[in-house]
Amino acid sequence: MKTHFLFYALILLFSLSASAQTIKVLFTTDVHGALFPYNYVTGAPADNSMAKICTFVDSVRTTDKNVILLDGGDMLQGTPVVYYYNFVDTASMHILPRIYNYMKYDAVCIGNHDIEAGHKVYDKVVRQLDAPVLGANVVKNDGTPYFKPYTIVERAGKRIAIIGLLTPYIPHWLTENFWSGMQFDDMVESAKYWVKEVREKEHPDCVIGLFHSGFDYTYGGFNIDTYKNENATQIVAMRVAGFDLILNGHDHQLFNERVTDPEGHSVAMLDAGTACKNIGLATITFKDGERPECACELISVKNKRPSEKYIEEFKVQQAAVYAYSKKVVGQLKHEMPTYESLFGPSALSELVHRTMLKYTGAQISITAPLLVNVVIPKGELTVGGMFNIYRYDNILTTIQLTGQELKDLLEYSYDMWVSNPSETGHILKLNKRNRLAEKYYNLDAAAGICYTVNPYKPQGSRVEITNLEDGTPFDLKKTYSVAVNGYRANGGGGHLEEGSGIPHEQLKNRITNYIEQDLRGLIMKDLMSESKKIDIKPRNNWRFVPEKDVDQYIKADRKLFEK
Repeated sequence: MKTHFLFYALILLFSLSASAQTIKVLFTTDVHGALFPYNYVTGAPADNSMAKICTFVDSVRTTDKNVILLDGGDMLQGTPVVYYYNFVDTASMHILPRIYNYMKYDAVCIGNHDIEAGHKVYDKVVRQLDAPVLGANVVKNDGTPYFKPYTIVERAGKRIAIIGLLTPYIPHWLTENFWSGMQFDDMVESAKYWVKEVREKEHPDCVIGLFHSGFDYTYGGFNIDTYKNENATQIVAMRVAGFDLILNGHDHQLFNERVTDPEGHSVAMLDAGTACKNIGLATITFKDGERPECACELISVKNKRPSEKYIEEFKVQQAAVYAYSKKVVGQLKHEMPTYESLFGPSALSELVHRTMLKYTGAQISITAPLLVNVVIPKGELTVGGMFNIYRYDNILTTIQLTGQELKDLLEYSYDMWVSNPSETGHILKLNKRNRLAEKYYNLDAAAGICYTVNPYKPQGSRVEITNLEDGTPFDLKKTYSVAVNGYRANGGGGHLEEGSGIPHEQLKNRITNYIEQDLRGLIMKDLMSESKKIDIKPRNNWRFVPEKDVDQYIKADRKLFEK
């Protein structure tokens, strides 16, 4: 009798354990080179880094062996760490796969800024990563996937399918040399195909979407029916049945919500933000005969200690990057407040303009401030400090624009950040928190031409261009060579398409030249060639008018940044 009781008890225990198993999924995204607990720009320790993520991952793996570690892309741009291994030390194994292999990532999704690093970089990283790089909607010209569309991970006897999808908007940001041999399909269409394919072929117990695409499908004026929507994550969740969990990035937003799919199933959705400040944790519970249940949370790593083993493992690589970041580029004679670019020509914008005009030979250049809340101090300027001057790894491009198209571009740009002071009390267009209403990297101003901006005039008629800086009269019907970064040349920000009215498919025909070295690298090259203290002075080629009327508003709005 006791034997029978023990037998049935064991069966019951086995049944309970088999019917309620759990797997933990850990998720990072938009790491952007935050691999070490050090700010290479400011020279101070950093609260966020992959070293702290590693501490948390190790702690979870200590208590639970059924763990999956995933990353949502945008790994290869953002700090001197990845820049160094992208473009300086290209002979060594790249730091990103070295670290991701050490941490035993199970899969990563390719991101748009990974593509921006160029074929040589991301193809090398894909080869060196132990984890598969996913991107089901990134296909070759013959329709076959460029990256792996999905992978299967087995934990606790369960088959977990992970399908990767990338925002298809890359051709609007990057010239074709960055994504040659690729096409980017609509995420909804690709998701429908691959969910069906995976479920029929692999018979998974759970399907996870690993997306590099934002949640807000209305961003940029789009809607739920916009084909190849940049931020289609929520659309996929609502219109494609079969996902149990969707992990996404790209928009740098912390997000933990649920969406109902076409079959009425509640799909958990999680976005872990950016720069290793937080990590996502999804606990998947499996019960016999039921769809898996996902409970999600976001965990800050701010107060966690960096992993000592991690730091020891990569001390050689960290030392190399540290030495590179401390390399002196030049000596600045004056400090450069980045926000000055909002109120007129500035030393910061001049530093960029002069490099753009020098290397392209263009008549006109266009650039935006890539930061507006930093003061570049006078004195020693290092490689690390250059990331405050030019944040992104943009290439330099020359395009052809008529005078009218150039004026329309500037009207579009200034309408983004200039308001009528008589109506708002501000020269800048601000949100409720007295911060810029528009992203600062879209606030373009020009060099090579002389013009005024009258904020009192209606939108679309504020800019008056008089002449080129060499004194030549400006002609709306004439065609000019214009230097811009690659993001703008391919339609980024809408300046050329919505502003100048050039159809996207025609933009590539306007490009006459591009320089493969990134613009930040070109600026550094110029600064290092100057032996004396670098004295950058604004060229004073544009201004707000009428000056007496707007001066008080400029002074008041400047104080918002001087704080």
